[in-house]
Amino acid sequence: MVLPSSLIRLVLLLGVAVAPVPLIAQTAPVPGPQGEAVVAPAVQVAALEEALRIGDVIAIMREEGLEYGTSLESELFPERGGARWRAVVGLIYDTATMRKRFDTAFEEEIGADTEAIGQMLDFFGSEKGQHILRLEIEARRALLDEAAEEAAKVAVENMSAKNDPRLELLREFAEANDLIELNVAGALNSNLAFYRGLVEGAAFDQPMGEGDMLADVWSQEAEVRRETEEWLFPYLTLAYGPLSDEDLRAYIDFSQSPAGRKLNGATFRAFDVVFSSISRDLGRAAARQMQGEDI
Repeated sequence: MVLPSSLIRLVLLLGVAVAPVPLIAQTAPVPGPQGEAVVAPAVQVAALEEALRIGDVIAIMREEGLEYGTSLESELFPERGGARWRAVVGLIYDTATMRKRFDTAFEEEIGADTEAIGQMLDFFGSEKGQHILRLEIEARRALLDEAAEEAAKVAVENMSAKNDPRLELLREFAEANDLIELNVAGALNSNLAFYRGLVEGAAFDQPMGEGDMLADVWSQEAEVRRETEEWLFPYLTLAYGPLSDEDLRAYIDFSQSPAGRKLNGATFRAFDVVFSSISRDLGRAAARQMQGEDI
């Protein structure tokens, strides 16, 4: 069974959100071996998550997930899910559970590199960083609306037709953050987790092995890549439209720094944990619904 296109889950995370105020000054210092003030790594990580407004990002992802649940119903069991299915999807996209999974994975990925965390906080706590982050979260929320997404796609097409140098700068930004590859990998991982959930829920008449699932998921790599690019560049165009070339260049420079790379990688891997768990739960729930069981 090949997953329908609506099941290709684009994780599309840039590793950033909104920072309303510089938070490094809010971290609680603890005494060092010589009595100097030292900020504990765990406190720094918590401050970084607050600066990145991970809670707001997860809230938007819940909204996206509820819409995705509706797509699953229409593809797999049309008009047979109803209120019970919507309730189950809401429980699976529980923000407290998502946040707990993210926090655990993110802290493990970031580690105790207090110098790098400090650089992350310095960048995103600055006036420039806060402006960038506000634009990103606003664009993410705006693209929940299909009309806004379509308008952003048209804007990209126009830029491409005019050979707008800004589009090349956006491509450089995407490359600096490895956004295409990381999103494709995350989407494929989520699809594989969904398959595993379907198998655990006995959704298939014939047994399906791990090799079969991997082959089916990998066969969708080209489609996942295409959909990733189709979403990503309209998003970047919408988010950074008000941003000067100079500020976007500064963002690219930070992204290419060791601290920027560490943050980007840690955020993607942490959200990969979140979405793999969600996808597996959705697969199990969908399997029960397909069999007509109470969910």
